[in-house]
Amino acid sequence: MKPSVRCAGLTALAALLATACAPQTSSNSSSGKDEKTGTLRVWLFQEVGNAPKEKVVDSVVAGFEKAHEGTKVKVEYIPVETRAQRVKAAFNDPRSAPDVIEYGNTDTAGYVKDGGLLDVTKEFGDWSEAKDTDPTAKQSVTVDGRLYGAPFYVGVRALYYRTDVFEELGLSAPRTMDELASTARKIRAAKPELYGLAVGGAYTYGAMPFVWANGGELANGKGGSYASGIDSPEARKGIEAYTSLFGDDNCPAAKCAGMGGNDTVSAFAAGKAGMAIGGDFSHTAVEAGKVKGKYAVVPLPGVKSGSIAPAFAGGNNIGVLKSTSHRTLAVQLMERLASKKTQSELFDAMGFLPTFTDVRTQAAAKEPFVKPFVRTLSAGTRFVPASPAWARIDSSLVLPTMFQEVVSGKKDVTKASEDAAKKMNSAFGSAG
Repeated sequence: MKPSVRCAGLTALAALLATACAPQTSSNSSSGKDEKTGTLRVWLFQEVGNAPKEKVVDSVVAGFEKAHEGTKVKVEYIPVETRAQRVKAAFNDPRSAPDVIEYGNTDTAGYVKDGGLLDVTKEFGDWSEAKDTDPTAKQSVTVDGRLYGAPFYVGVRALYYRTDVFEELGLSAPRTMDELASTARKIRAAKPELYGLAVGGAYTYGAMPFVWANGGELANGKGGSYASGIDSPEARKGIEAYTSLFGDDNCPAAKCAGMGGNDTVSAFAAGKAGMAIGGDFSHTAVEAGKVKGKYAVVPLPGVKSGSIAPAFAGGNNIGVLKSTSHRTLAVQLMERLASKKTQSELFDAMGFLPTFTDVRTQAAAKEPFVKPFVRTLSAGTRFVPASPAWARIDSSLVLPTMFQEVVSGKKDVTKASEDAAKKMNSAFGSAG
C-alpha cells in the first residue's frame, strides 16, 4: 500500500506544503471538470476511539485549506459496517458522492469494476515518497497494472503468547507450525481452563497463513481472470494443519468453530488462552485486558524452523472518486492524507502501521511492540486475488464455511475444499 508524490527539489515536508507541483490533469474523470476552488467532501472510517484520528486529519485539512485559497474540506466519518451501501450509493449518484474516500484494501478490485475509483497511476508515479512504499501495499491499490489510490495503513497478524504461562510450564516460543500445535496441546493439558491456542472457524485471515506456509494459494491467475487454488494438495495440507487445532486437546470445536478473529483476541486478552493470532491493531485491546504485562509477541512460525508464515496484508487505502469535479485538488488531498508525515502521526495516535518501509522502521524503533509485525511484513506478506469476485467470496463466507464443515466433521478436507473451490470459481466466472 503506497502513497507517494514527486516534487523535484523539495523535502518531504516542503512537498506537503507546496502547491506549485500539482498533479497533471488527465481525462479519466467522469465529471469532465477540474475545478480549482470549492468544497471537497471526504469520507473516512469511524474508528473505535476516533478522536485521535480526527485530530490528525483536522491538522491535514487545516494545512491543505491554507495552501489552497478558496478551498474548503468537509470530512465525514462513516461506519465501516455500512460502507458497502454508502459507497454503492455514491457511485450511483455523483451529486451526493464524496471526492475522496478511505476504503478497505480488499475492496479495490470491486470498486474499480464498478467504475467508482479514479485512475491515479500518473500521479502516484510522480510522487517522490512512492519509492519507499511496501510492495504489497502498492499491490493493494493496483488492478491490471493501473493504480487507483494510495495506501493509508497496513495491518498484519503475529503470535501473541502468555509469558507467565510459558515460564511456569518451561515452554519456549514455537519456531515451527508443528511446535505451535504441540505447545498449544501442552498448555491445554497442563491448564485445561485455558485454550492452548485460541483459533476460530470463522477466522479466515488467521487460518490463511497455514495454507500459504504449506505452499497453497487462495487462487491462481491475473488480469482479472482467476481460478481457485484452495483445493490443491498444498492448500489442503494447510487446511488440515489449521483444522487439527480444533478439539478438546486445544480449542474445543463446540466453542471455537464459530469464533472469528475478534473472539480469539478477546479470549486471549481476557486470560482464557495461552496463545492467539492477533494483529498489530489488537495491541490496544490486549493491553486493556487481564494479560497486560504478561504477554509477548513473535512472528507466527512457518513450516521450517526459524521461518515466518506469510501473513495477510490487511489495511486501508485512500482513493479519489471518478465522479469528482475537483480532480487535481482531490488527488493532492489524497496524497496529503496518505503522506509519510500523516502516517507517522497516525501511528503515534492510533497505532496504524505505516505503509512506507522507512516510516515503519522508525515506528519500530520508537515502539518495541511493532518489531514482530515489521519482521512479518519484511518476511513477505500475501494479498487476496485482485478480482471483484473477492467481495462476493468474502461476504458469502465461502472459506469460513469450509473450515467449519471440516471442524464439525460434516465433510473431510478434500470434499470441503472441492466445494469451496466450486463456489469461488463460480464467483470468479461471474466477475468476468
